[in-house]
Amino acid sequence: MRILFVGDVVGNAGQAMIATYLPRLKQKFHPQVTIVNGENATRGRGIDQTAYKHLLLHGADIVSMGNHTWDNPAIEDFIHDAPRLIRPANFSAGQVPGQGFTLMKVNAFEVAVVNLQGRVFMNPSDDPFAVATDLITELRQKTKLVVVDFHAETTSEKEAFAWCFDGKVSAVIGTHTHVQTNDARILPAGTAFLSDVGMTGPYDGILGMQRSNVINRFINQMPTRFEVAENGRNTLGACVVDLDDNTGKATKIQAVQINPDHPFIS
Repeated sequence: MRILFVGDVVGNAGQAMIATYLPRLKQKFHPQVTIVNGENATRGRGIDQTAYKHLLLHGADIVSMGNHTWDNPAIEDFIHDAPRLIRPANFSAGQVPGQGFTLMKVNAFEVAVVNLQGRVFMNPSDDPFAVATDLITELRQKTKLVVVDFHAETTSEKEAFAWCFDGKVSAVIGTHTHVQTNDARILPAGTAFLSDVGMTGPYDGILGMQRSNVINRFINQMPTRFEVAENGRNTLGACVVDLDDNTGKATKIQAVQINPDHPFIS
């Protein structure tokens, strides 16, 4: 089983990169399941139905979210009818719409994809470790192929989660910080791990936002509105994970970048 995971899509620039390169990535790597984090797809915060359908149209099988899930109120208009959209499973249990995981049938196998959010330097949420313990135990009764999008701020929390569930899930892919890390590896019990897969969107912004506003905020600490840097060069962050269908263990993980410094090679 091969999984293609694409990092946080930011604004129109990110959507354009998906339209241009996701079909080409799928043609190159031939994944059975393609996961795209879309929590920043509309104006850098949240997602609407148009953006959701755009991601599906260009090759996403499952769209995951994160701490900006509710920033665009339009999500509430369609989340109930979006079976391939998942938000963090540890959002207040039973109090918010949507689902925290989904199962996708691939030939004779099912792949479970789980979305969770960390708690360090993030908005309050339920304990992701406790929620994952119960949820993963339930899912493993159906399939050994379990992929987790762990949306968190700190590398330490992402690493702790991966080590905690090593051998119990197939992969833990970190999202949220928008900078791809250089630590793709397979842990001893067979879980593939990458602290952060990176973002898909403006390459010359600061985490996808216009540079001037971010720089001024650091200089003067005055409130400012962060806007997506829609003009300029773009980037795409992703990874490819190979899984053993029978054991659920990862056999390979490869980070992928597409930008002016890392041109796409077919």
